[in-house]
Amino acid sequence: MREKTTRLFVASAIAEACSWLALLVGMAVKYGPPANEIGVKIFGPIHGALFVAYGLLVLVMARMHRWSPGVTLVALVCSVPPFATVVFERWAVRRGLLGATARPERPLTPVG
Repeated sequence: MREKTTRLFVASAIAEACSWLALLVGMAVKYGPPANEIGVKIFGPIHGALFVAYGLLVLVMARMHRWSPGVTLVALVCSVPPFATVVFERWAVRRGLLGATARPERPLTPVG
């Protein structure tokens, strides 16, 4: 269950960042020369749902992996600036905050 939740958190961080990109493109189209709101109408609710999902998964991960309140707050704040969820996720992997989700590398063995 722990590994599945961690993978879901990583996926939500990436999806939230991608939805930010789509929303930014939609806003550029809305306020740019085409003046078409369709991008914002489509990607606004998608981004909102992914934003909420990421926030909930941060709380689940914080409890599951026993993050400090400071790390939890940083993870939540990273949902606001564009693409910061991916930056936080990469940082958390490097710091070991997501647990052992990757397979250990096999050592190279010399050939005969």
